Amino acid sequence: MQLSKKTKARLYRHAFNAWPCIVGTGGRITHIADDFTKLRVELSLNWRTRNAVGTIFGGSMYASTDPFYMLMLMQILGDQYIIWDKGCTLRFRRPAMKTMHADFEVTPEMLADVKQRVAENGSTEVVWTVCYRDDAGVTYAEFDKVLYIATKEHYAKRKARAR
Repeated sequence: MQLSKKTKARLYRHAFNAWPCIVGTGGRITHIADDFTKLRVELSLNWRTRNAVGTIFGGSMYASTDPFYMLMLMQILGDQYIIWDKGCTLRFRRPAMKTMHADFEVTPEMLADVKQRVAENGSTEVVWTVCYRDDAGVTYAEFDKVLYIATKEHYAKRKARAR
């Protein structure tokens, strides 16, 4: 049985929100677009996210943003690609004491760039930024996510050479 895109996105949202490694961050996925090109995570100050000085723990901020570009690309590009989340540079801009959201988006331009670079080289790395902001647009943290994308064929050849 083939699931509709809307049903699949809804199931993924519920699954992510029940996944222990996501639950543990204190973050919650509130939206996934049917085509997986947009995703929103919310993070609020509560007993699980509060640090020693009464603000949201930076580890909760980072961990709650960690896997989503990778997981989105896995859905968008399909199983002919290997996607790894390779790293992140983060900048904490100000202490957070209120609910924030991080809006992940994979635009058609971003996707075209990835596909072109992978077609030319077999693999590529991209750096995409996501920010935690409040409803007024104030930025609390910025994350430059480093992603590795390759065709399965290129990745298998690379692994074989490494052995």
